[in-house]
Amino acid sequence: MRDALAKQRQAVRRQAELLGNWMLPFDTPRYVDTPCEPIEAAVVAPIIEGAAQSQKIDAKLLRAVIDRESGFHTCAVSSRGAQGLMQLMPETASQFSVRDVFDPRENIEAGSKYLKQLLDRYNGDLPQALAAYNAGPARVDWAGGIPDIPETRDYVDSILAKLRSKDPDPPKDPDRPKNLPKDPNTKPGGIPP
Repeated sequence: MRDALAKQRQAVRRQAELLGNWMLPFDTPRYVDTPCEPIEAAVVAPIIEGAAQSQKIDAKLLRAVIDRESGFHTCAVSSRGAQGLMQLMPETASQFSVRDVFDPRENIEAGSKYLKQLLDRYNGDLPQALAAYNAGPARVDWAGGIPDIPETRDYVDSILAKLRSKDPDPPKDPDRPKNLPKDPNTKPGGIPP
């Protein structure tokens, strides 16, 4: 637990650096448990779109995985050691040469490559690929499908439900007026800049 908190503090510092924010040192006790804020839709949307295009997978799928994995928190660290937006395990981050697992671009690019690798491995079978992303390919292979692990079954079901839903794709931004288009570069009324 102590190691996870240290990694989260490091991720919060890195997020602040990436966003150019000035923050007080995290050495003071009042900041120890401060979680980072979710990444803004305008920042993450082009990263997701680029990764989806380069891997030839649906951007809505990437958004659903990120939402389920981290809730769009760049500094997320699980109790098992998964880190960042797409909750990459250290071995996976190393496999895809990720230098900073808390950098949104690096994390999403590596996570999308890994997801594409799993989709290819399971011949496009999305439920099996998602189960492997959650529980690991060895467990999916051993079970011959989605393993009988409640967390994994819930994980697969929730992402598939999100993909079927009519909800807007980007993460919800409470400060964003509802009448604005999804593309942050488009002016109200759908007029390009």
